[in-house]
Amino acid sequence: MTKRKKPQKMSKMLIKTLREAPAEAELVSHALLIRAGLMKQVASGIYSYMPILYRVLRKIEQILREEMDAIDGQELNMPVAHSADLWKESGRYQANIAEMLKFKDRNNRDMVLAMTHEEVVTDIVRSMVDSYKQLPFMLYHIQTKFRDEPRARGGLIRVREFVMKDGYSFHPDINDLDVYYQRVAQAYFNIYRRSGLDDVVKVAGDSGMMGGSESHEYMFVTDSGEDRLVICRACGYAANMEVAIQDKQVVNKAAPQDIEKVYTPNAKEINSVAEFLAVESSKLLKTLIYKCQDEIILLALRGDMHLNEKKLAFVLKTDKFRPATEDEIREAGLVAGFVSPVGAVKIKIIADDVITEEKNLVAGANEVDYHLKNVNYGRDFEADIVADIVEVQEGALCSSCSQQVEHARGIEVGNIFKLGTKYSEAFNANYSDAEGKVYPLTMGCYGIGVGRLAASVIEKFHDENGIIWPVNIAPYHVVIVPIGKKEDEAYQVAEELAADLAGEGIETLFDDRKIRNGVKFKDIDLLGIPLRIVIGKKGLINKQVEVKWRQSEEKQMISLEDIKDWVLENLSFDVSL
Repeated sequence: MTKRKKPQKMSKMLIKTLREAPAEAELVSHALLIRAGLMKQVASGIYSYMPILYRVLRKIEQILREEMDAIDGQELNMPVAHSADLWKESGRYQANIAEMLKFKDRNNRDMVLAMTHEEVVTDIVRSMVDSYKQLPFMLYHIQTKFRDEPRARGGLIRVREFVMKDGYSFHPDINDLDVYYQRVAQAYFNIYRRSGLDDVVKVAGDSGMMGGSESHEYMFVTDSGEDRLVICRACGYAANMEVAIQDKQVVNKAAPQDIEKVYTPNAKEINSVAEFLAVESSKLLKTLIYKCQDEIILLALRGDMHLNEKKLAFVLKTDKFRPATEDEIREAGLVAGFVSPVGAVKIKIIADDVITEEKNLVAGANEVDYHLKNVNYGRDFEADIVADIVEVQEGALCSSCSQQVEHARGIEVGNIFKLGTKYSEAFNANYSDAEGKVYPLTMGCYGIGVGRLAASVIEKFHDENGIIWPVNIAPYHVVIVPIGKKEDEAYQVAEELAADLAGEGIETLFDDRKIRNGVKFKDIDLLGIPLRIVIGKKGLINKQVEVKWRQSEEKQMISLEDIKDWVLENLSFDVSL
């Protein structure tokens, strides 16, 4: 026999709600999670999850399990504390990743708190896989991670300790990974839809510390997001601003003319030079001076474009750079405000790729109050590196269909990576093919933060009164509120109905607290329970109860005789609200 489910009495629950949002809350989800008493901060970016929120997180975890199992994932559990030896073997320990928390155990051995689990899972697999006959497969777990974020923010959006579903797939080659990658990509959309987020887009992303040949991020598009996105509504192209590309149109196409020095008094900025010379900013060559470690570098881009520092970091293979100071510019023999790549000696020059095609640009003359007209790449200067280093601006042309793109903001709710052989080669994780030839395993990696997904759902589903949980992940489906004292008929009817619904598998709260009804209703709205049933003396005169959906102001009366069947019929476990 299965044990009959019981309703949860709210008088027995640890609940404390707040009427005002905390001053430090930047996002709606952060404010509501604190106001509803769903989490408590232990330290910056580290929270305890209270019972109601933990029910939500467990439901999201179950959705993750079901969708990973559906694509042949095998769940395991890997530890949070790692021997640093594994991270040294991959080389990431020596990379001095700022977010990595290192410590020593009682035996003075170097240890690491898990930021992610590539090292551990690759170590497992290299000891157990040796033949192509064992491939492909995917391992996943739902486990705690710790990343020492420099600025935890937004409640559960950017934390230091968090629970993540991460999966790792192993393949004989990149073609096999490509096929499986698409299965994971679809599974992720299923996860978001089932959790209530149907407006998530997959965007090209930066592999960052994970490495690999290709990655995608799943972005919940919302004005409260911290990530900047480039989206083309015409063809569906989407990318994080860090890696977005565009169809760069060459603006200046005339035949090269002789270089000419012109007097431009007090004209240092792009706009002032363009105005003085009566030309568009796209006619100018913008030269930025940066200090990269101990080296001065010049960045050459078109005057109407802006530098993308993430792209520059990819080109330089380091993020250890900054704008040069005036003293550093002077010491390099350059004149601030009039810097030019023309005639620059023993200084590294990085040019945006469109510069090589533009003709007759205006550049600084490296002399106070003077510029050079008709500067042409190849004839007047050359770059050490030519690459795409500019941001895609709103209204730029899409790299896929040449229609105009737009900017949006988003919260990253998941990512997938084609790791390739980065870790398998480092760990000698190999397999033998049918002919006995040995090859490194090809790997994929797939992550979703559980708390961040829950917070993103709140960012979408809320109103001025509190959270509005989708039924699929709601902590409880129904809350029943009796109006009156414990000895009243309304209380007895409410208690019986709560028991009946719980017995049918409906997760039911019974609000038996001895507080004012107005306070009860405010708490229930704040907590976001999808369906509220109120039972009072007036309704029972006509043998009716009052029902109200959380997302609606409308109330309706349902007969007491029909209420259980009505709930079972109308409580749809779909993502729609």
